[in-house]
Amino acid sequence: MVDLVLALSHYGVAVVYILFVAKNVQQLIHYHFSYYSLEIFVAVVGILLLPLFMVRQLKYLVPLNVLSNVLMYMGFLLIFYYLFRGLPSMSDRKMIGAFDELLEFFGIVFFAVTSVGVMLAIESKMATPEKYIGCFGILNIAAVIVVFSNLLFGVLGFWRYGDEIRSSVTLNLPSDTVVSQISKISIALGVFMTYPLSGYVTIDIIIREWVLKGRSYPHPHMIEYIVRVLFVFLSTINAMAFPKLSPLVALVGSVTISVLNLIFPAFIEMSLLYSNSYGRLKWILVKDILLVILGFSILVHGLYSGTRTMLRTYHPDYQDNQKCLNVSTKSTCQIDDL
Repeated sequence: MVDLVLALSHYGVAVVYILFVAKNVQQLIHYHFSYYSLEIFVAVVGILLLPLFMVRQLKYLVPLNVLSNVLMYMGFLLIFYYLFRGLPSMSDRKMIGAFDELLEFFGIVFFAVTSVGVMLAIESKMATPEKYIGCFGILNIAAVIVVFSNLLFGVLGFWRYGDEIRSSVTLNLPSDTVVSQISKISIALGVFMTYPLSGYVTIDIIIREWVLKGRSYPHPHMIEYIVRVLFVFLSTINAMAFPKLSPLVALVGSVTISVLNLIFPAFIEMSLLYSNSYGRLKWILVKDILLVILGFSILVHGLYSGTRTMLRTYHPDYQDNQKCLNVSTKSTCQIDDL
């Protein structure tokens, strides 16, 4: 069950990555050339990902991921140029949203800051796994950087754009300046290069636990390559089928990652400590029960709101969600993901 949810979780992340890259590239191409439908960009991104996703060894993906991080943080630094321009008063922003929006927020947060499968995969392949955990281990240092980065851009992005903030702050940036274009390209390339690492988890589970377990094949590597091609193909098709970014992120985060990060760990800890004490006043048991309640609340709401939004997309009365604005003598198309 854990493997299934873990595989689905990282498959969903891969779909979001394709959609994110396609949307940012679409904005740039539309500004400089002409408008093309999002499906075309999703298909092109999927095709370009095929050779990159054929890399099987995790050690060869690490340099690619380092370059990805450099590109993304370079793009983040350029975004500051826009976030600090014309900041309104904080009193103009609504500090607390509705309760249902809060649950969706948790789903997006879980999607952004957690990656259980990648964490486990990296630790299992490390020469010195003891350096991975601990107060100043690699895991905690990386977690602090990721949480701080997301918190910083979440606060500044909402402060700058308010309710007009998009599912990704890069979609709020104008397409008619060099700085914003470099930022979009850098972050899109960074996410593009992260796709193989996210897909690695799902492929590892499929091959190790479902395809090769208890079986012997004359060409196991060829089978893995076929599975990898199918993975890219299916994730590309799903990105075309669900073109809205924010509900997809919330759906993946709330449905799969809430189970992996809240529900399963709480049940596991309760089971392990069942024969022993749960601590003074059984605080561990109380904590785990609260985590399970929170996890199921996010899970149910994520399923409901995410599915409702997806179905609304294909409602007969659904109107095109693209808003094109004139900028100088050209036009730029902004994708509404709300």
